[in-house]
Amino acid sequence: MTRICNSIQIRQPIEQVFDFITTPGNWPQWHPASVSVDGNADHSLLPGEEVTENISVAGHHGQVTWLVRERSAPHRWVIDGTGKDGGHATITYTLTRHPAGTNFERELVYTVPNTLLALLDWLIIRSRMKADSVEALQRLKRLLESSGEIN
Repeated sequence: MTRICNSIQIRQPIEQVFDFITTPGNWPQWHPASVSVDGNADHSLLPGEEVTENISVAGHHGQVTWLVRERSAPHRWVIDGTGKDGGHATITYTLTRHPAGTNFERELVYTVPNTLLALLDWLIIRSRMKADSVEALQRLKRLLESSGEIN
């Protein structure tokens, strides 16, 4: 099991940040691994809703089906993912109010389905995922702080 956790402060109200990041159609705008999202991706998802995300990590293309497990707007959102290759992941978004806006924490916990992928994860994938997670939050901050209004 691998755990990657990052946080960043965003100068926008917590409700707007929450709605933006929990709308899967927005993910390709800020997460480098997110290529596209299919399904009910045009709104902030509720528990029980699911989407399919096409991803690219360290040259590996895949598909993950995400199911919303928990939502406590605007503070917490948890999704569970199952990859076509059999891998599993959980992403937790935790948001707290900050005097200058919002503190956003993103935690990714994942397992790989076999020994070969475990070796690749240890050698290549994990470091790429960590770098992508840092870049994702920096992109999100730039995107949300540069636009006067969040769509």
